[in-house]
Amino acid sequence: MTETTLGLLTQPICASLRLVTSTRSSRSRNQEIPDSLIWLKEDEYVQGILNLLNLLSGILHSFPLYRYSSAGRSLLEPLMQRYWEWLVGRVPAWIAPNLITIVGLATNVFTTLVLVYYCPTATEQAPLWAYLLCAVGLFVYQSLDAIDGKQARRTNSSSPLGELFDHGCDSLSTVFVVLGTSIAVQLGTNPDWMFFCCFAGMFMFYCAHWQTYVSGTLRFGIIDVTEVQIFIIIMYLLAAVGGSAFWQSLIPVINIQMKIVPAICTFLGAIFSCTNYFRVIFTGGKGKNGSTIAGTSVLSPVLHIGSVIILAMMIYKKSAIQLFEKHPCVYILAFGFVSAKITNKLVVAHMTKSEMHLHDIAFLGPGLLFLDQYFNSFIDEYLVLWIALILSFVDLVRYCVSVCNQIASHLHIFVFRIKPLTPSTLQ
Repeated sequence: MTETTLGLLTQPICASLRLVTSTRSSRSRNQEIPDSLIWLKEDEYVQGILNLLNLLSGILHSFPLYRYSSAGRSLLEPLMQRYWEWLVGRVPAWIAPNLITIVGLATNVFTTLVLVYYCPTATEQAPLWAYLLCAVGLFVYQSLDAIDGKQARRTNSSSPLGELFDHGCDSLSTVFVVLGTSIAVQLGTNPDWMFFCCFAGMFMFYCAHWQTYVSGTLRFGIIDVTEVQIFIIIMYLLAAVGGSAFWQSLIPVINIQMKIVPAICTFLGAIFSCTNYFRVIFTGGKGKNGSTIAGTSVLSPVLHIGSVIILAMMIYKKSAIQLFEKHPCVYILAFGFVSAKITNKLVVAHMTKSEMHLHDIAFLGPGLLFLDQYFNSFIDEYLVLWIALILSFVDLVRYCVSVCNQIASHLHIFVFRIKPLTPSTLQ
């Protein structure tokens, strides 16, 4: 069954549920199942599907009401605007904004995977051209990611789907950027620092949308995504020019390796960014009594990212075969896909002003790793890690495809094509 077919089926099912419940007391917005269908409650699976279909119906109707809100400007943004305006002017008007975004993401992912191929433990020396390729790939992604919104406004094709698609690609790109950066400086020789830098990057990206979920506005700081991406591009270029010898060299006087400098910068940047994020989270709630825009607790999103980081830390430290130290790239990707999934759910919750539920199949992979360790690794941990990677990746793709198709169908638009103007659309 295709996702489009599923979307078409949800509408009559949800309509039927609303019809049969209309004869009962309207005590709650959550439409209950009538007494004649009470037997369905004995089947938790069927009940879960019915609840999900009602939830999807309500969420989809919230998307046309969503309006994008942002505040702030980063340091380099005014300088980059001229380049971005020049670049978008060279893009044909028939190219959809989401197509621009996905091409940029694919470029970034491909170039990083080349680096992963040569440096699976983040301790090896890759060919110098591989670092240069990553620098070019990240610059291409940064450029295309910056002009997709401009292309949408230019072609009059702006929609909530475009923003969701943009943030969804950013969440996945973050995973590959932090991994590629760690490989470039050979941070695998310092696994604790590599673990911190990778998960700090995912956490900060999650927090940026967490505070948006609370305040309703996406805020940009003086040092933000653009500045970080330029800094990482410079790091790739230094790796391409100086090789491993540059990052292994000692800094005079303080006597620490050069590779630790980016890690320290990440630590300081995380403190600075999280201070600003949590100031908004604790004081900027736009809902009732300072709650989120969905009327939920401002602290509720911590359960999702906290579960990812705690599970990752426990499995890392309790592994009998040094799972993270020996296979850091696979490890980061396995948990990174989970992080990207819950970040996408947070973005959807913000855009639809809906509650973000904790239970999610995305935690199945990390849960298998945890249970395997609990039972003294009766299955090889490395094998379970690959199973977790595949499960988390498939779940992320399934979720993204499903959500995009559902929203596109509801808004009567295409994901990767600009809908041609017709007399009906002009009215």
